[in-house]
Amino acid sequence: EDGAKKYDSGLVMKVINEGEGELPSSNDTVKVNYRGYFIDGKEFDSSYKRGQPVEFVLNQVIPCWTEALSKTKVGSKIKIGCPSNIAYGDNDMGPIPAGSTLLFDIELIEIIKNKKDN
Repeated sequence: EDGAKKYDSGLVMKVINEGEGELPSSNDTVKVNYRGYFIDGKEFDSSYKRGQPVEFVLNQVIPCWTEALSKTKVGSKIKIGCPSNIAYGDNDMGPIPAGSTLLFDIELIEIIKNKKDN
């Protein structure tokens, strides 16, 4: 896709809107809205449909998300492609079959700073 960058890990990332906030570190908690779908366009998950963003520690999600969001400024909207080796690999995860390449539209809303300095 035009404007997309492929990284050594296999991550493909395109910045749709560049935010002006800071970059999260791997142990930060982030708040995001996202839509996850397969190459054929079939959606498997969406925080938008639930009407509520999600929060998680960046280094506790699939490697594809950790890598992509660590390169993303707060306020940005990105589109990423995750080959199975940096997503769920050879494991079925609910509606996601083993070996699936996954696509996500992600909006990084906020970094919730880690209150501990250890």
